[in-house]
Amino acid sequence: MDDQPLASIKACFGDIDDPRVTGRCSYPLTEIIIIAICGMLSGADTWVGVETFGKTKEEWLKQFLELKNGIPAHDTFGDVFRMLDADEFQRCFMEWVRAVFTITQGQVIALDGKTLRGSRDQTAGQKAVHLVNAWASANGIVLGQRQVDGKTNEITALPEMLDLLNVAGCIVTIDAMGCQKKIAQKIRDEEADYVLRVKDNQANLHQDLADWFAYADQVDFQEMQAAYHKTVNKGHGRLEIRECWTVTDARALAHIRHAANWADLQTIVRLRRVRHLPEKIEEEIAYFITSLTGDAALILDCVRAHWSIENSFHWVMDVTFREDEARSRKENAAQNGAVIRSLVLNMLKQDPSPGSLRQKRYKASLDDVFRLKLLSQF
Repeated sequence: MDDQPLASIKACFGDIDDPRVTGRCSYPLTEIIIIAICGMLSGADTWVGVETFGKTKEEWLKQFLELKNGIPAHDTFGDVFRMLDADEFQRCFMEWVRAVFTITQGQVIALDGKTLRGSRDQTAGQKAVHLVNAWASANGIVLGQRQVDGKTNEITALPEMLDLLNVAGCIVTIDAMGCQKKIAQKIRDEEADYVLRVKDNQANLHQDLADWFAYADQVDFQEMQAAYHKTVNKGHGRLEIRECWTVTDARALAHIRHAANWADLQTIVRLRRVRHLPEKIEEEIAYFITSLTGDAALILDCVRAHWSIENSFHWVMDVTFREDEARSRKENAAQNGAVIRSLVLNMLKQDPSPGSLRQKRYKASLDDVFRLKLLSQF
């Protein structure tokens, strides 16, 4: 059997602890994981679908797997991924990412939360699983994830995520929940820069930023160390204008209460986004703090890169992989299913051929050569 196309998967996931009873397992754990990956790569969104794929493509799978006892039933897939230790499975995924991808230095790494809505069980009083994800904007891949008890606990999960990542030389962006002094310090300790959005959870800071930019408007930024950048994008029936003002003036930083407690704070930022839609005009004002120097064009690019996680990751998970419909509710099923989807997304993102991710999954379900090509990239 030629296992070269799946060598990286076997190397990184081959030593994961098997939670099943020793001596009573008909299917090797590695085979179950690889069939699940191949099935989801080929359009399966449920364990029933993965079983159907496996039985349909059993002869093809035998190029890489022994399959001594054939293809497991969908209940077996469900039971295994329910029992697998979620933290260990996640570590294996992150090891695979480090092994097969070269992370572009200087890029934006966006940390953002996502709720797996299908994991909520109202009858049992079980809340939906909430994950913090790390997204590499330039590479277009998921770097890792970590489960938290809810959005309010992202504050504790974010430093733990940073411990698992190598962000040195990169720019870490986080929405308002992560705008915390300890998190800013943690990012600098990891030799990375930060761009943090400021909202009402940091009420004094938010007010100080708003007041200073109001003053700057009054004096037209005269005799002030400041920069400005504007972009205009048109398409799909809408016009979007983004404007970014940055201030590095010492007087501005002195105006910020407790500014010295924000590690290496250099620049305060105001961003305005105006969207002209066919039926209305939307305007948003946002404030940020950053350890970067006041390059308005760079900082605007960083913010846009962070916003892109919604379209490039969250939207794709929900629409292409139907993640919100995944009713995995028991034990670790939801977290482990999310890891498999993230791994498959990373595979699909690296394929340079034209076509949407949905079309590539469909093609992989039909074309054995194309499916092998996707797996052979790593």
